[in-house]
Amino acid sequence: MAVDTVRQRLIEAAYLCVSRRGMAKTTVEDVARQAGLSRATAYRAFPGGREEILEATVAWAATEFFLGLQRQVEGAADLEVVMERGLVFARRSIVDHDVLQRVMATEPDRLLPALTVESNRIRAGIALFLAPYLAERKLAPGLDSADAADVLARMILSYISAPGRWDLEDPEQVAVLVRSELLAGIVAPERSGKFR
Repeated sequence: MAVDTVRQRLIEAAYLCVSRRGMAKTTVEDVARQAGLSRATAYRAFPGGREEILEATVAWAATEFFLGLQRQVEGAADLEVVMERGLVFARRSIVDHDVLQRVMATEPDRLLPALTVESNRIRAGIALFLAPYLAERKLAPGLDSADAADVLARMILSYISAPGRWDLEDPEQVAVLVRSELLAGIVAPERSGKFR
C-alpha cells in the first residue's frame, strides 16, 4: 500500500476517533485499529506519533473545508458574490460541524494550538483565492491586489469566528456586511457610489 494511502487512512481514522473520544483520549493504537493497520505502520507513516497524526488531521479537515468552499462559490460572477456565498458557507460549516464544536467545547486547549498553526495557511489560502477577483477591480489608493487580499482574508476570518451583530446565516445581512464594511476602503466605489 502506498505511503500516501496509508497516511490518508490514518488521518480519516483519527478524525473518527476524535469525533468519538476527543483529542486528548485518542491514541496511536486507537487510530491504527480504526484504520485496520498495525501500530508500527502508523508510526512509520507518522514518526512523530499522536501529535503528528492529530496535526495532519486538523490540516486535512481544513483542506476539506476549502474544497467545500470552492464548490460553494463556483460560478460566482463577482467578488461580492464570492464573499457573500463564502461567508454564509463558512459560518454554517463551523456552527454545524459536530466534531469541531465538540472539541472546542471540551478541549479548546488542545485544538487551539493546532488551529493557530493552520490559521496562517487558511488565511493565505483565502487571500490567494480572492486575489484574482481583486486584480479585476479598482482598489483604494496605495493598495495592490495581494495586500488587499491579505487584509480581506484577515477580516473574513475575524467575522467568521466572531460575527458580532451580524447574522452570517442571513444572506441579506451578509450582503450588507460585505459591501458596507469588508470592501469599504479596499475596493474603490464606482462613480454611482455602488460597487460593481
